[in-house]
Amino acid sequence: MKDYHIFIPNYTVGAECYKEIPWATRKYGKTAVVIGGKTAMAKVKDALLEGIAGSDVKITDFVWYGGEATYENADALIAMDAVKNADMIFAVGGGRVMDTCKVVREKLDKPLFTFPTIGSNCAASTSIAVIYHPDGSVNNYFYGIEPADHIFINTKIIAESPDHLFWAGIGDCISKELEAELSIRGHKASHTPLMGNAMSKICIDPLIEYGKKAYEDCKNNAVSYELEQVVLDIIITTGYVSNFMTTENDYYYNSSIAHGFYNGTSVIPNCIKNHLHGEIVSFGSLVLLTYDKNYAECDRIMAFHKEMGLPVCMEDIGLTDADLPAVAERSSITKEWTCVPYELTKEKFIAAIRECSERGKCFK
Repeated sequence: MKDYHIFIPNYTVGAECYKEIPWATRKYGKTAVVIGGKTAMAKVKDALLEGIAGSDVKITDFVWYGGEATYENADALIAMDAVKNADMIFAVGGGRVMDTCKVVREKLDKPLFTFPTIGSNCAASTSIAVIYHPDGSVNNYFYGIEPADHIFINTKIIAESPDHLFWAGIGDCISKELEAELSIRGHKASHTPLMGNAMSKICIDPLIEYGKKAYEDCKNNAVSYELEQVVLDIIITTGYVSNFMTTENDYYYNSSIAHGFYNGTSVIPNCIKNHLHGEIVSFGSLVLLTYDKNYAECDRIMAFHKEMGLPVCMEDIGLTDADLPAVAERSSITKEWTCVPYELTKEKFIAAIRECSERGKCFK
């Protein structure tokens, strides 16, 4: 057996968590460059500066990440003196900011601290990054050695974020438990991925218990216990599962049919341009359960989708029956296509989408 390592980020959560920045960063340096989206940086700037006021930590610059998670934007950031000279990187914003900064920190070997401003994905806590081409198409997965050193989850800022992104994040989060279980099924997995699979089993239930109230609270910009529980589910639980169940070469139990379905829809403009990632993935979760013939769980999740306004049939995400061959063709060349314990064919995949959509109409 070869040696291996697992890194898991620390985190601080709460409406005033930025006050903990000086303590959490005390071993890593004195200067930090903030890299983020323009809107995100404007939103958190005052809170960040207030959080480090009176401490030895100094923010030397606020730098736009470039607008897309590409190697080109990462290289441009790496070449900047403001980035090269800072002791630490503070990544502020959404998933594409986080993924860009993972590449930057890896190449510069600098400490990374993440400050998610939306509760729509787990990128703030994972090592893996999705990298795109400049035209917006997917390039590849970047497998970082380690995730962020610490995550600051400011629930006030997330409660004030666009509620439709939080809604889509709930939809995306549903898939983690289902995909982890399906992709690892039948494998004689070792300790680390087994631990990730065990952790994945607490992803769905908090969403069903707290999701509707959390979504309403986000609409009202209100911090609440329910919102915090769902945010932690989206950012921390799913992220930790990913870190435990993902490697570049040894094993990959991080995703399966739900994200394979999403990747397939990338060739359907009416779907991909008009619907959010998590929204499409949430329907992919129903397709997964239908393909797996787990109808009881599918009905439970469909009932939750109805309550939340998440998609339950193809029409809800702009798909038509004529689109399905192209969706299946694109899905079949993704990594996720192989992350199943049985034969997955394009014909059966299309049949599962159709069946799922017909069942979903009963929940309309």
